Amino acid sequence: MAEKIFGIHAVQAVLARNPERVKNLYVQNGRGDKRLQEVLGLAASASIGVAQRPREELDKMVEGRHQGVVAVVEPATEYREKDLPDLVAAAGSAALILVLDGVTDPHNLGACLRSADAAGVTAVVAPKDNSVGLGATVFKVACGAADVVPFIQVTNLARSLQQMQQAGIWVVGLAGEAEASLYERDLSGPVALVLGAEGAGMRRLTRENCDYLAKLPMAGTVSSLNVSVATGICLFEAVRQRQSSAIG
Repeated sequence: MAEKIFGIHAVQAVLARNPERVKNLYVQNGRGDKRLQEVLGLAASASIGVAQRPREELDKMVEGRHQGVVAVVEPATEYREKDLPDLVAAAGSAALILVLDGVTDPHNLGACLRSADAAGVTAVVAPKDNSVGLGATVFKVACGAADVVPFIQVTNLARSLQQMQQAGIWVVGLAGEAEASLYERDLSGPVALVLGAEGAGMRRLTRENCDYLAKLPMAGTVSSLNVSVATGICLFEAVRQRQSSAIG
């Protein structure tokens, strides 16, 4: 079933990385600015036709700010729960898994996927229940990352964490009440970083299946960070440690 991707960055990303997925490309009548010209240039390079449409028609196609461009695309590669062991095995000692326990805001998921792509994450794992999946808003916010980062929704998150542990992955959960700072934990080896839902944090069973807990030191009056902000900090601390370990 075809999907719609909208917004300059999201459409640029799919045209640059996977132009064969694009079935139809619609742009707003009268738009001739530089950013849209870049989109049209990518489309021309891939021999993809472009249809001009009034803004009102594009407004009806999607919910959200389309910025004058909408692409109808074939669905991205769908990863399933059974694919996770192979992804972990292929990554070996460099495995870096992001686990999102109950993130329901598509904007947050899109931002997390964007950070995951930048950090070279092996896969992003989330439960099927009480968790947002891939959709148009996620694709737009992720700016192309949703097309390339394996996103896997699992039936039983606790069981998946146990399977990761059996494969040699250390599971580190982010929790404000943890005694140790994230910066005190060794993230240089194969690791899964677990972040909980906005406000509620990790569920009890998820927490119990972590090898370690860690916290982000908070100097101000704010008690917690947005999950997408915390994700970026955690992932790039892992990247920093791995680079330092490689140099050392």
